[in-house]
Formats: sequence, structure tokens, C-alpha cells
Amino acid sequence: MFVLVEMTDTVRIPPWQFERKLNESIAEELNKKLANKVVYNVGLCICLYDITKLEDSYIFPGDGASHTKVHFRYVVFHPFLDEILIGQIKSCSQDGVHVSIGFFDDIIIPPESLQQPAKLQSTVASLTLGVASDEAEQVWVWEYETEEGAHDLYMDIGEEIRFRVVDETFVDTSPTGPSSAEASTSNATEETQKKEAPYTLVGSISEPGLGLLSWWTNS
Repeated sequence: MFVLVEMTDTVRIPPWQFERKLNESIAEELNKKLANKVVYNVGLCICLYDITKLEDSYIFPGDGASHTKVHFRYVVFHPFLDEILIGQIKSCSQDGVHVSIGFFDDIIIPPESLQQPAKLQSTVASLTLGVASDEAEQVWVWEYETEEGAHDLYMDIGEEIRFRVVDETFVDTSPTGPSSAEASTSNATEETQKKEAPYTLVGSISEPGLGLLSWWTNS
């Protein structure tokens, strides 16, 4: 789930931090820059592990800060393919089951990767402050076949779910310069692009032992 990635970066330390130890200032700047950020084709950065090498520091004309090339190792969330993870169901939609593992929410289990046969079903939302809501909640249901007939096993929101990582998607969300074609696009399209997740995991529960933990622990 977590890996150590070797990285190199040039860190700028402002003059008012010169009284501190260089390693402490660099560690703080690296965590400010990378923590909780997705690096393209690398994963979700968690925290600095250690600094392996510091090269010479330079102060350039017109800038009183020091610039140091740093070699370091960073803790990154990047599960390997076929790894088994346990998360919590965040929501359900026609796209599949959306799962969160607390610090990472961009996990989707598509309909074809659910236990089959499966169907998307709307349920009445729970009462809020004693007043019935007209909104409906969607959940996926596994129609489990037994000798006595089919039993509906609901994938309710908040339930713990065990899944296998089968694919991953990285999207380069770095800003690009405007072009004549982009200038004519609508605001709605721009907003959609901004909301695109930079890193998405695709899961599967289409095998025995995977799915809601309650399916396999309850008698």
C-alpha cells in the first residue's frame, strides 16, 4: 500500500529561516510542497521519510533565499495491482460503488466488477429530525442465489468492504496555457475538468471472500 520513492528537488529557504538547522527547514518545505498531493505516475504523497543527500546551496542575485538541491525519500500511497484493501462504502451510483479508505476517496468498483448478478436499487432515505425525506438513496444489491431462492445482499453506505485493486488511472491536472479552442469552451466544461481526480483506483469484488465483510463473517 505504501512505498518509499526516491525524489530530487531544489528547495528554496527564505532568509528568515537561516537561523534554523538546514535539514529542519528543508524537511518542512518539502512537506508543505508534497504532503497530500498526487505526483503524476507516482501516487499520493504522505510524508517525508528521510533526506539522503544535500548538494551545495546557492544564493542568486536579486533573491536573498538559498536554493539547495535535495535528494530524499518520500512515503507514497500507491497500492500494487492485485493488492487486497479494506475500505468503507461512501456512495453508490450507476458508475458503481464509491469507496473511501479514510485519507483517500477516489476509489471506484464498476458494476461489472461486483458480485454477480447485481442491480442498482433505490431505497427510501432515512428520517431526518423526524421529518421524512423525499430523496432516495441508491445502493447496489447482490442477488445471492441459494437453494431456497435468491437473497438480496445490500451494499449499504458506511459498510466496510474488502476489494482487490485491478487498475489505476493518473490524470495530469497541471495548468496549461489557453488556446483559441479552449477560449470558446463553456464554463461548465471547465468546471468538469477541474473536478477530475488526479489519481483513481479501480477495484473488484467479483470473487469469493471479497465484498462486504459482514457477508463472510456473519453466519
